Amino acid sequence: MYNALLHSHSGLRWIALILIIVAIFNAAKSQNSGKYLKKDKMINLFAMIFMHIQLLIGLGLYFISPKVTFVDGWMKESMTRFFGMEHILLMVIAIAIITMGRSKAEKKLKGSRDKHRKIMISYSIALILILISIPWPFREALHAGWM
Repeated sequence: MYNALLHSHSGLRWIALILIIVAIFNAAKSQNSGKYLKKDKMINLFAMIFMHIQLLIGLGLYFISPKVTFVDGWMKESMTRFFGMEHILLMVIAIAIITMGRSKAEKKLKGSRDKHRKIMISYSIALILILISIPWPFREALHAGWM
């Protein structure tokens, strides 16, 4: 079960990242178009949905992963601190920013330029947080490979 969740979480991260990047570029490109089309809504929606799927899989991993332990001194060890607190906290914040940004753009803002701008800014902030909190292989202290 653990390996299936880990591989799913690692593989789907690329789809989620691509969708967020596509949503940011689409919002930047469409800002001056004067239109907020169904295509724009769907790109933003799919990026948000994939991030929520990642959250659900990640929560499953959080409770069964051997990398998440709360024994004495877990905050002193970089790997257990990262997976036990830093990764999940930053990802939840990023997903909340994406969700709130999309919700505000869809429901509260009237002008298409404002909608695109809100998506561009909120998804960009979330992307930065996500990139910071991914356990990249070059972060040796995390003992993380590409999985």
